[in-house]
Formats: sequence, structure tokens, C-alpha cells
Amino acid sequence: MSETLPTIALIGAGGGIGTALCRLLHEQGYPLLALGRSRDALAPLEADYHASISVVDARDRAALENALGGVTGLGGIVNLAGSIVLRNAQRTDDALFTEVIDTNLRTAFNCVAAAQGLLRKGGSVVLMSSAAAQVGLANHEAIAAAKAGVEGLMRSAAASGARSGLRVNAVAPGLVDTPLAADITGNPQMRAGSEKMHPLGRLGTPEDVAQAIAYLISPQASWISGHCLGVDGGLAHLR
Repeated sequence: MSETLPTIALIGAGGGIGTALCRLLHEQGYPLLALGRSRDALAPLEADYHASISVVDARDRAALENALGGVTGLGGIVNLAGSIVLRNAQRTDDALFTEVIDTNLRTAFNCVAAAQGLLRKGGSVVLMSSAAAQVGLANHEAIAAAKAGVEGLMRSAAASGARSGLRVNAVAPGLVDTPLAADITGNPQMRAGSEKMHPLGRLGTPEDVAQAIAYLISPQASWISGHCLGVDGGLAHLR
């Protein structure tokens, strides 16, 4: 008899990385819950990968906990919610900074809070950081601050959950060729500059990041917690 795999919940599942991760986890046999703010973005995941879908704003802690609380066999939560803002601090007004923090850090915090309540017998959480939190990139002040917060949150939550078997990790991508990054990747000059910035000479694909997340969720990573895995073509550590 084959082992029953736990359900994996993906927050912000309707983007490029979310779609790739749903595809990969579906191929591996995991039951899926795809959460996001747009039913239209989630509908293909239901049709193509048999994911259950839930329209929820992960910035709302109570709404997120309610959406996850009814899941049978929940074993992992991945937070994919995020944004890209290319402005220096002076050009980032209070409203935009609050939006960046809410979208990137508050959703991660709410994800961790839900996991600590629901995965009391163990499980896995993967959060989304960025290479921008690890290497100084011009005009990334707001997103770097938010993602650095995600990494600090991840390490503290990993320590809090260790005794109960709750693993908490993160991935830190470089620039990934997704619809979210279309303003950069769709500009030939900006795309070429971004490719050159990554030591391996190309942009990331959604599948690159999905493979890393799937590994961290899996039993093969059962002795890994409190780790941020760079998926960035060497951007943060090579010159």
C-alpha cells in the first residue's frame, strides 16, 4: 500500500512559481490547497492539478487561519506571496512601504502563526525571501528590508518549532522569469543587464525555484530547518 502524502497549502499560488510548484507537487502525488486573492488565477490550478482552491487575502491573519483550519491532513505550508518594487527609500512613500511590508512580511508572519497552531505534530513551512536581502542591490531598499525580515522570522520560527518537529526554511531567488517580473524581463536592455548580473549567466525559471521548495517540503529534507536556500544563479555569493 502506498503511503498517503500530506496536503500542501500554497499561499499566493496563482503566480508563475506557484503554478510550477503546483505542477511539480501534483506529479509527486501531493494533495494541494491553492490559496490566493484571485479566483481567476487559481481556477487553472484546480482544473489542471486537482488543487482545492480558497480565495483569501493572506494579509488577513484570521481569514488565513480559517482557510487553513479546515484542511484534512495538512503537512506543509508554502508562502509565495510577494512583490517587486524598484525604488530607493526616498522615492518609496509610506503607503508603498506599508504595502511592501504587508505583502511580503506580514503574509509570512501570518503563515508561520497559522502553522504553529495547525502543525502541532510537525510539518514543514517554506517562506519566500530574496537575494536582495543578502546582497546590496540599488533601488531595492523596501523589498530588501521586508525579505530580511522574512529571514529573521524564519530562523526564529524554526527554533520555536524544533521540538515539535515543525521545520521552517526559506528560499531566496534571484530574478525569476515570471509575470511578476515582466517589466524587467520584457525590456531587452534590462533583461540583458539582469542576466549578466547573475554569475551563471541567465535568469531563473519558475521550475528552478519550485524544485528547491519541493525539496525543502519533502521528507528528504527532514534534517534541515532554519536554512535559507539561495536559488539565484550565484548572485548573492559569487563574483
